[in-house]
Amino acid sequence: MARHNWTDDISGPSTKVKRLEAEIRQILRKIDQSKVEPRYRSALNDLRQNLVDIRIYTNAYEFSEERPEQLDNAKTARKWLAKARQNLLKASEGDLFSAVDVAHISAQIDQLIGDLK
Repeated sequence: MARHNWTDDISGPSTKVKRLEAEIRQILRKIDQSKVEPRYRSALNDLRQNLVDIRIYTNAYEFSEERPEQLDNAKTARKWLAKARQNLLKASEGDLFSAVDVAHISAQIDQLIGDLK
């Protein structure tokens, strides 16, 4: 799978979230959910929901009209990013994500956390 070089990227956080979502969905398409252990399936479902919440609060962050509102949305988005990383790690325990995927996605999450100031 081709990796996107985020260091040269000047796009906003919401664009990066969309790319992150697309990359995770591409990985998950290859997984037969019916064969996944319940605890890992739960982590996958939670990860999917985390991505929705991240997208909502990142968009709210970018469209905030006042700085206090923007800071609040950034804080909430960072919270969901941290939860997404936890669910990613939990799912990787069941070999649903490779070590390379975990490292790459974790780096993207770190970049997004840094962008949400």
